[in-house]
Amino acid sequence: MAIKSGDIAPNFTLFNTQKQKVSLNDYRGKNLILLFFPFAFSSVCTNELCDVRDNLSEYINHDAEVIGISVDSLYTLAKYKADQQLNFTLLSDFNKIASKDYDVLYDVFPSYEMQGVSKRAAFVINREGIIRYAEVCEAPQHLPDFGAIQTLLSCLN
Repeated sequence: MAIKSGDIAPNFTLFNTQKQKVSLNDYRGKNLILLFFPFAFSSVCTNELCDVRDNLSEYINHDAEVIGISVDSLYTLAKYKADQQLNFTLLSDFNKIASKDYDVLYDVFPSYEMQGVSKRAAFVINREGIIRYAEVCEAPQHLPDFGAIQTLLSCLN
């Protein structure tokens, strides 16, 4: 079932690039942006996440933290984070648990006929753990509306 604004954000526990477990509940009391993305090192994902990196102060100024999630391994994500100098948390959903709970898995990824790849998606979760913005991009080349996300964040504070 699709996640929508007003829903309670599904909790998850995933590994970060430092091999530590991170749960959504660890961010209770903070505004949070979850960005699901298909593949580390792909051009669209790199453009998206580097844009977030370059504009991270905009999110921090709205008292929000950013987390990127993909089904890549934590080792792949660690290399990707270092190579791209990403300044926010990346989590490995290798077992596809969070991607299933947030209903963001492709049955079959359009370009390469791979199963179990995360769709590009953005969720804004408020301090109480409620989804306040949900956008799932059906085409992997489409990006979330970061302007709408920043507008919403300004209203949450």
